[in-house]
Amino acid sequence: MEKSIESIWKQGILNKNIMVAPKPNNFYNQKSIHIIDKFKRMFKININIIIICALVLLPLSFLAEIPITGILIFLLLAVIVIVNIKLFKSLNKIDKNISSYQYLKSFDKWMQVQILINMKMSRFIYPYIFIVIVTSFWFSNSFQDTFNKLLDSHQFYLIKGVPVFWIISILIIAILLGIFGGRIYKWDLNLVYGGILKKLDKLIKDMEDLRGS
Repeated sequence: MEKSIESIWKQGILNKNIMVAPKPNNFYNQKSIHIIDKFKRMFKININIIIICALVLLPLSFLAEIPITGILIFLLLAVIVIVNIKLFKSLNKIDKNISSYQYLKSFDKWMQVQILINMKMSRFIYPYIFIVIVTSFWFSNSFQDTFNKLLDSHQFYLIKGVPVFWIISILIIAILLGIFGGRIYKWDLNLVYGGILKKLDKLIKDMEDLRGS
């Protein structure tokens, strides 16, 4: 970890008015460093993965002759990256001249804000991706051929040439994705960061028990 951050942990878990044995104090300091360090590495890796996906998918969409889909997905990923880079920068603005316990509490507070923002975004992200993908299929030549065959066999109910039931089902799925988008994000979050979040909660609880709070 950076030297400027290491100075935080030297101040100890407890405030200066509470006595604590050096060994437990050093143990919790090292665990705190490890948890936050690991989270930062994983957060950076995830942002870089999104950037790489955006840069790869854009040219591939042109090769696959679905440029609109590629551009729309690229713009979405760009927004996700920008928002999370700003969040990551705000993490580095947390006051480092405080005790390790207070720093962990500030980190936990930042984490909750980050989760809340991404949960709100997810209510739009998942329906957006679904509609973009469905739209790209709709305008693809292979889909048009299949659709025309279905029309010939009268398997679609049309109103003035519009497949109403098909469109309604798409809208229902998009609305459901919007409603459950936050929960889907939480599932994804626990899949990636679940171990770190559990360790963070346990470490804070152990520190509070040690402080007698």
